[in-house]
Amino acid sequence: MLFSTNYLNEIFGSKGVNTEVEVQIEEVMTDSRKEVSKALFIPIIGERFDGHDYLDQAIANGAVASFWDESISIPEYLPESFILYFVKDTTVALQQLAKSYRNLINPTVIGITGSNGKTTTKDILASLMKTKYTTHYTKGNFNNHIGLPLTILQMKRNTDILIVEMGMNAFHEISLLTHIARPDYAIITNIGESHIENLGSREGIAKAKLEITEGLKNKGFLIIDGDEPLLIHHQNDYQLISCGFHKENTYVLSSVTIGKMKTNFVLNDKEVYNIPLLGEHHAKNATLAIAVAKELGLSEEQIRDGLDEIEHTSMRFERFYGRNNVTIINDAYNASATSMIAAIKVMKQLDGFKQKVLVLGDILELGEHSHRLHRSVANEISPPIDIVYTFGKDAKVITTAIQQSSSTIKARHFQYKEDLILELENYLHEQTVILFKASRGLAFEKLIEQLV
Repeated sequence: MLFSTNYLNEIFGSKGVNTEVEVQIEEVMTDSRKEVSKALFIPIIGERFDGHDYLDQAIANGAVASFWDESISIPEYLPESFILYFVKDTTVALQQLAKSYRNLINPTVIGITGSNGKTTTKDILASLMKTKYTTHYTKGNFNNHIGLPLTILQMKRNTDILIVEMGMNAFHEISLLTHIARPDYAIITNIGESHIENLGSREGIAKAKLEITEGLKNKGFLIIDGDEPLLIHHQNDYQLISCGFHKENTYVLSSVTIGKMKTNFVLNDKEVYNIPLLGEHHAKNATLAIAVAKELGLSEEQIRDGLDEIEHTSMRFERFYGRNNVTIINDAYNASATSMIAAIKVMKQLDGFKQKVLVLGDILELGEHSHRLHRSVANEISPPIDIVYTFGKDAKVITTAIQQSSSTIKARHFQYKEDLILELENYLHEQTVILFKASRGLAFEKLIEQLV
């Protein structure tokens, strides 16, 4: 079990229905459609829905207790034995419960934020930690004010290491998450342009990401991209570890080489590693994870074993074969200018292909910076890239820039996905590699599905 209702009484008091009855809680749920066993249901109130409306479905699927907004009437259908805890705000109650449960289990907590690479770094770190410790980590995109508490409340009582992602769209959101998770180790992967529309500048983005230190335990560790000047600072409350290509870093990356299925790199001129991911940006993500692994006592053998076993989250530079053995790279989970440029760099370095095709879509949430940042992507595109196809409103900037600057690269913008798919049919060959990259809102996975 996770805990009993007696534990809930200690946190929230006994105001409610049947709170004097002790029941074991095996799971915590917010989705009433999920089949569960002995679950605590937390009805979240959103902009377009109210979880309180679905209590009957949650009960049918295995909930035995629920939080309940004290301003909402109790439904007449409530079973006699069902337990309700009255709270002022169910989302806040979820966060309070997660914070308490994190303290109860008291694992070593590693928090990860950054504009790009959070999930990949989490995947790498989880793979490393599992070689030595009982490890629990964020699944999917559970990295916001609801997802992070749920991640915490899904960990088993014997968890040694808890790894949580922290995402954000605006100031103060990371601050909330880090005070819930209370990390012993905090990682900032990089500073890009994601959410620059809300945060105003890269300096604003760096300030928002550095909020992760507000919940960092005293004398904890902050591990950063040391090549990013906006992250270099001096702070006495925690220990700073920097990773990157500059010689001043704690962990210095060098000799990065990209093969067909892996990337090799050297740390501090002596330690050679390889990862089953492509790109120097992934080598840096791995270095951030290795830095934490060394602090937590993993051996060189355990680190190498963990790197070999990385389970990479889908749609993040996911490589597979489509029709006629064409190589497809699905990097369409999300996009920023920084991550799109990094993906293009990897494409240019890939060997063994006669034809390299980019299918690029809009980078969203850039506001007034959109034209400039899409143009920065175009500046990175050069031979050996052969063909560039774009789709979306702002991605047309990329095509236009290429058409104006290059006579060797074929570039075309598409208004309809159907026309783009028809055009791609001409390039489904064994010696062709096609990269798909766009913000999540463009749903490029629908394009890819039609080419496999």
